[in-house]
Amino acid sequence: MIEIERKFSVKSTTFLANAKKSYKIKQGYLNSDKNRTVRVRIKGDKGYITVKGLSTNNGVERFEWEKEISIQDAEALMLLCEDYIIDKTRYVVLNGDAVFEVDVFEGLNEGLVIAEIELQTADEHFFKPDWLGDELTGDIRFYNAYLSNHPFSTWVG
Repeated sequence: MIEIERKFSVKSTTFLANAKKSYKIKQGYLNSDKNRTVRVRIKGDKGYITVKGLSTNNGVERFEWEKEISIQDAEALMLLCEDYIIDKTRYVVLNGDAVFEVDVFEGLNEGLVIAEIELQTADEHFFKPDWLGDELTGDIRFYNAYLSNHPFSTWVG
């Protein structure tokens, strides 16, 4: 499957007024190579394993395959992950017909808030809410695989 997604910084917490639900996510990487990442995720009481391919030049599209696994398997695989485990709270935010997923990072990535929107086509138009900041699509520093090896708290300036 091809995932089509755009990422943005978040400049205010006003998105919370339109948040329909939230849940904790813990994720780690068995492989964070940019050509093929393998992620283990615990979302609420469910486990997942995900393989992602290399992004297109503009960072909007890439192959993604995900399978639900038992929470026990996810917890066991988490022990094999590289470097840092990512902890975040994800908010599902409705904005007209669009659904944004806003991640508020915790732990070593605390202070970072990123919004993502999945699209049907790379050129699909959507309304940008006031709380949305600069576009981060294609900037590898804001990929979770990068953040698992280079936490936001270690960035200089």
